[in-house]
Amino acid sequence: MSIEFIGMIGAQHVSEIHRASGPAVDGDFLARFAKAHEDAGFDRVLIGHGSSSPDGTQLAAHAAAHTERLGFLIAHRPGFVAPTLAARTFATLDQLSGGRIAVHVITGGSDTEQRRDGDYLTKEDRYARTDEYLDVLTRAWTETGPVSHEGAYYRFEGFSTKVHPMQQPRIPLYFGGSSASAYRVGGKHADVFALWGEPLAQTAEQIVAVREAAAAAGRSDIRISVSFRPILGRTEEEAWERAHRVLAEINAASGGHGSFTGPLGQERSGPAVSNVGSQRLLQAAASGELHDRALWTPTAAATNAAGNSTALVGTPEKVAAALLDYVDIGVSTLLIRGYDPLDDAIDYGKELIPLVRQEVARREASANAARSA
Repeated sequence: MSIEFIGMIGAQHVSEIHRASGPAVDGDFLARFAKAHEDAGFDRVLIGHGSSSPDGTQLAAHAAAHTERLGFLIAHRPGFVAPTLAARTFATLDQLSGGRIAVHVITGGSDTEQRRDGDYLTKEDRYARTDEYLDVLTRAWTETGPVSHEGAYYRFEGFSTKVHPMQQPRIPLYFGGSSASAYRVGGKHADVFALWGEPLAQTAEQIVAVREAAAAAGRSDIRISVSFRPILGRTEEEAWERAHRVLAEINAASGGHGSFTGPLGQERSGPAVSNVGSQRLLQAAASGELHDRALWTPTAAATNAAGNSTALVGTPEKVAAALLDYVDIGVSTLLIRGYDPLDDAIDYGKELIPLVRQEVARREASANAARSA
């Protein structure tokens, strides 16, 4: 079983504990950030999306020009551009990058955030639109044309394109969400279904729900991703000292859980969060600070669960063991990013990523030997 590691990059240095510095699009920093992930052994990096963020496809193009093998997972909200245009955009980028592009589909859990770009559909309608959008996107990538379509949200005639993805049969699709609608639509379309880092028991329940939805759509090959914010130390004491320092800096940055907008425009305070993923993280935080081997939830509570925000705290060996606990319940993709984004990515590559890969390789070798015997 191969394990995929995904990091996250952006066009400027910013996080929950770092105020944005430099221009909104700092090409030199972006290239250095991407190269750091490549050198650290990550397979892909996520480029996030928000109503105020730079365009992800152009960031990916710049980062791809400064790396050799690193893959790029571009967050994309259906509904703001036509799916035929999106198909050509991503296919062009896949060709130029040498087949290193994947798309992370985020339907949108916040009505307020959606309306900043002029989208006033209800959440359920957004998922219905996403379902149709991905039908069109897949056809545009895989059919030679001309393609025509008439649906509830999109209608066109005689679509044909000269550019198709380098990756065949199509560009990989990742899908985020925690609601029943997300399971249904993601189970139908996604190669990888992405979850935020909850306790093992709750994550296992979500995996079952995703796989049941995929099976209902006639699929059995969907993979699972889980996201964490590892906080490492050379010793347990050092890791926990750092964890509490990070928590204090988060609270200080928001004035004690006051008004705050994340680097991608996520809501952090005010009305109760509306997306199910954030609600689940806040429920986990309310049920206790420490879960399982190393899952620490106060960082999720402090940020109002604006994005993946639960931490894994400990030495590289302990956090690696915690990640492997999730591998044991069926996870094959691990998205890890730090509260010190650049420095943490470098540190993960020194020990954490190699420890997980070595243990997975050891298990595979042992299983192969047992089968041969």
